[in-house]
Amino acid sequence: MSRRYVNQLTHGDSVDEVFLVADKQLRANRQGNLYLHLELRDKTGNIGARLWNATENLARTFDPGHYLRVRGKTQVFQGSLQLILTHIDVVDSADVEPEEFLPRSSQDVGKMLAQLRAVLLAMGNPHLRALVECFLIDDEFLRKFTMAPAGIKNHHAYQGGLIEHVVTMLNVADRITGFYPELDRDLLLTGIFLHDIGKVDELSYDRSFAYTDEGQLVGHLVMGVELLDAKVERCAELTGEPFPRELLLRLKHMIVSHHGAYEFGSPKLPMTLEAIALHLLDNLDAKIHTFGREIRDDPSRDSSWTPFQQSLGRRLFKGNAQPDSGDDGTGL
Repeated sequence: MSRRYVNQLTHGDSVDEVFLVADKQLRANRQGNLYLHLELRDKTGNIGARLWNATENLARTFDPGHYLRVRGKTQVFQGSLQLILTHIDVVDSADVEPEEFLPRSSQDVGKMLAQLRAVLLAMGNPHLRALVECFLIDDEFLRKFTMAPAGIKNHHAYQGGLIEHVVTMLNVADRITGFYPELDRDLLLTGIFLHDIGKVDELSYDRSFAYTDEGQLVGHLVMGVELLDAKVERCAELTGEPFPRELLLRLKHMIVSHHGAYEFGSPKLPMTLEAIALHLLDNLDAKIHTFGREIRDDPSRDSSWTPFQQSLGRRLFKGNAQPDSGDDGTGL
């Protein structure tokens, strides 16, 4: 019997399936009774779940990244679908197919990597092209870069999400730079490629999406600058000439300023043309992806509006007709 995926669940469904635990919290209600608040995942999405009358002993039997067989029933609460559990059992990871539980990009990673190579290796600036080549000949970096998500819960939160995000930005930039001749096209393209490289080590993404210790303590902006410094040093060894100092400063500035505002984690505001262009392109792709996902994945087919999205500070208008895509999450 084929499984039912998260994106196939509707209000009132009885559920008896295996899911990956993305997050686990043992909480107390107003009466002081303990309950488990879980985030469960398969390759099509996440669903919140609660198990009432839980115990500390039960909570200690599993952690995020483990698999659970759960039984329960779905319900819509405050506009979001959740799962009220009646029973859970830990499942041995040897008994599951891992690809069923971590979402992956719907795009072909090999084709995206080929697009990335074609755009970046066609740059005219020899220093930037040599720097990019130092990254592209690093097999371990490429393995991580093509597998990593762009985030854990926000935009492009799936394996292959990082390269998908970068390639989309490269393609957009490649089309618009002709309208802004004052922009250094090669510098912008290189900055787009580099802006999130720290995420390859900031995040873990083999069995579940989480922050590494280094990711929690340092973060991808600083980690990205460190990766850049290491590759610049390697580039100088291979080319036999030093990397231009100002060019390196401009690249570092693009990495540390690309969030665009202090309140969003940027230690510096964008102070060059290419830095502000990078920030705006990054924000455009992230927002379009996030809005589209919230509209597409909203479980309520009867309303032309999504529930209020706390992270966005608004509801989103879906329109009066929601066509059925026919996608059952199996990719068939």
